[in-house]
Amino acid sequence: MMISNTWGGRWNGVAPVGDQHSRARTIVRHTGGIVRGKFPSRKNGRMVHHEGLLELDAIYLFEASPRVIRYREQPTTIQYPDGVKLRRYTPDFELVLDGGDTVFIEVKPVRSLEGEGVRHKLQKVTSYLNRAAKRFVILTGDTLRQEPSLSNLKWIYHQAARIPPSPDLIRVAVKHFRDQFPLSLEKAETLFKAYGVDPYSLLLAGSLSCSLTQPISPDTQVTLVKENDDDWFWISQEHGF
Repeated sequence: MMISNTWGGRWNGVAPVGDQHSRARTIVRHTGGIVRGKFPSRKNGRMVHHEGLLELDAIYLFEASPRVIRYREQPTTIQYPDGVKLRRYTPDFELVLDGGDTVFIEVKPVRSLEGEGVRHKLQKVTSYLNRAAKRFVILTGDTLRQEPSLSNLKWIYHQAARIPPSPDLIRVAVKHFRDQFPLSLEKAETLFKAYGVDPYSLLLAGSLSCSLTQPISPDTQVTLVKENDDDWFWISQEHGF
């Protein structure tokens, strides 16, 4: 199983200029009540498909997390042994983290894991990927839909500039106002405007942090993230991202 980590991109103006990706599995005929759609990914520079609203929530977290550099939906199909049979499995997502690690992701509602067939399949997939030294994480609604954290991150994402500021511009702006932190989100927005950047983009870049335990307001305090600080939010702290 060969995996390439050379893909990536930015959303440039009105057109995608990023990853050219063909999903390993596509739905020929849509059935059931699953809400399917496409999300304009800034990290990947293209539209990302999602199957269901839980996958859409996962995408928001992937976009917001400074640790997730890029991601793909339905990235590859894996053949895994199940007794004497060889079965096929396609992960929902493949993440590339800031340290270079690759993680396969399965997004599942908690109720789906109650089925014996689903549990058996994921146990076999987990065992196979562990033997192959591949990271595999199952993300449930209990993990993805923590509130008010999820709603706050969605709001931050939509306030941020669609075309993110460059790392160099972020460094210059943060250095200039370093001594004024902590300060309110409203004040930060006013200060950084002079540099053509916004605090929301800096939150998504991991340069600033704020508490997500209460609904965000103009009075929410933002602080600088120092080099040795822990991540300001985790998708799954148990799995290190």
